[in-house]
Amino acid sequence: MQNSELTDARIARIHEVAERRQHDLTVFMERVHKPHNVAAIIRTCDAVGIASTHAVPGDDGISRSNHIAQGAQRWVQLHRHTDSTSGLSALKAKGFKLYAAHFDESAVDFRTIDFTKPSAIVLGTEKFGVSEEALALCDQSIIIPMLGMTQSLNVSVATAVILYEAQRQRAESGQYDNPDPPTRQLNESLATAWIEREIARRHRQPLPEITVD
Repeated sequence: MQNSELTDARIARIHEVAERRQHDLTVFMERVHKPHNVAAIIRTCDAVGIASTHAVPGDDGISRSNHIAQGAQRWVQLHRHTDSTSGLSALKAKGFKLYAAHFDESAVDFRTIDFTKPSAIVLGTEKFGVSEEALALCDQSIIIPMLGMTQSLNVSVATAVILYEAQRQRAESGQYDNPDPPTRQLNESLATAWIEREIARRHRQPLPEITVD
């Protein structure tokens, strides 16, 4: 696909990024209300190749700080859910294992989890953590071992730590460079949608909705 306002290098870069998108790795943000945390999480999701994220908005909705996300919100689709039960149930119905970043007696070291399988990391607020209704649907609670005086990491930092372990596992298993045929087809469609969206932006046209998932 050629366009005078999209260089060959830009088109090639879009295809390169889209080809490595992971559709069976995601995060579910449960009322993560601070804009800088939401933006930082989405930026990390883009960095590790996640195609889409999920969230139950807090009382003030979801505000993504563009200067923190660095434009990542244009490349990671955000699905909003009215409540945790329906959102997480939908992911389970698609075959996702749900891992709550939450400290409880059953929690295990996040590095023991096989993130090469369809996985959703469930995140709660820093103050209250993951809700009881969400925990009831999760398959396992995971923790990041802490050796200092503090009990937890900032939610966006914790997300980055966990997702880069998932990225490491998936890179070693070849999921970025050798996707299966259904994923390859999804990513081809995603690249086409991104290019159309970029062209529309340059012409200030209504942006086409990207629903590849």
